[in-house]
Amino acid sequence: MTRTKTQKSSIFARLAACRSGNFGMMTAILMPVVAAGAGVAIDYNRMVQIKTLLQDSADSAALAAANALAVKNVSDEEAIALAKQFMAAQFYNIVPRNDSSTEDGAAAPVDIDKAAVASVERQTSTSGKTFDVELAGSYTMETNGMTALLGWKSVTLKVTASAQSTTESKNALSMFLVLDRSGSMAEDTSTVNGAKPLKTVKYDCGYYQGDKWISRTCSYQATNYYSKIESLKLAVGSLTTQLTKADPLSKYVRTAAVSYNASMQNPTTLQWGSATALTYVQALTATGGTDSSGAMARAYSDVSASSEDTAHKNKNGQVPSKFIIFMTDGDNNQSSADTKTKATCDTAKKAGVQIFTVAFMAPSKGQSLLKYCASSTSNYYDAQNAAELVAAFKEIGDKAVQASTRLTN
Repeated sequence: MTRTKTQKSSIFARLAACRSGNFGMMTAILMPVVAAGAGVAIDYNRMVQIKTLLQDSADSAALAAANALAVKNVSDEEAIALAKQFMAAQFYNIVPRNDSSTEDGAAAPVDIDKAAVASVERQTSTSGKTFDVELAGSYTMETNGMTALLGWKSVTLKVTASAQSTTESKNALSMFLVLDRSGSMAEDTSTVNGAKPLKTVKYDCGYYQGDKWISRTCSYQATNYYSKIESLKLAVGSLTTQLTKADPLSKYVRTAAVSYNASMQNPTTLQWGSATALTYVQALTATGGTDSSGAMARAYSDVSASSEDTAHKNKNGQVPSKFIIFMTDGDNNQSSADTKTKATCDTAKKAGVQIFTVAFMAPSKGQSLLKYCASSTSNYYDAQNAAELVAAFKEIGDKAVQASTRLTN
């Protein structure tokens, strides 16, 4: 029998009005749709969060690889391996642990596209090289059960990052070395001189013949340790090598040095490059007491002078970064010297001068002064032997010139 339009409408009206079973039917139809929609919303939020973390990891990895190419002179292959390891490790540490396909809750590995990882080296001038690093990575995120109702069991998130670095310093800087040359700097360190591990020690082994002394010289071989002053000369040599490597044409870097024992010794003036400062340090001898106040005051006065800004403006058109490297192996002989030195450090830091400090086998009082003067905890170094002193000065050089590394994506 054929129902009329009026009859059909009456059937649907009765169905809608019936409260016995049709609500359950409608719920059964709509619930999967509602659940799937909720699942998509939850997963979308997770996708945004994870992709942000993935992008941050890729950016950091690209910067690390580019910096390694310029500063550490690694090969392209080593830079690529570093980028991949850095990205995977960093993402593993920060990805939410519920985003995992493993049973123990560990984060799933990041898939880094090998074909998209590359470093390109090109000569930009006679004084430096530029490196471009590109990195691509992806992460497969499993969706929740509700989203899976729509057929999406996982979503692959992809990111790319690129960075550029150069071996040529393009950051103008003025640096003043404030170095301890007191008598204790003549003492030996625990580091053997590898180039000459033994030294000849001579002594008077004379004897009496009757009432007359017969002088005679004897000798023996002893371990040849670097003295503190010798170690300082090696360390400053390492620092100036970093500066020269970054600025081979002496267009951006100006340096000077002043030493002190019981009083400030004659300083050098700030000059382009680092040759004059290095020559000054190589001629130092260890004598006398310790008072750092005058040397620190002179270093701050010179490095912060308006003439420094003018010299850079005329040479490279930049406003230079200002640095003081303050080193001692002991402590000041008078408390007033500590007070005056700290006052200079306070003034310098407020003026934007960055202070690096190096305690070289120094006692606790000397360490305390240097910790106070350092611009930050990462600017303070505690070297207990010659090798650590050289490493400290080298790292300071790296930080000061910091090869220009930047994201390009």
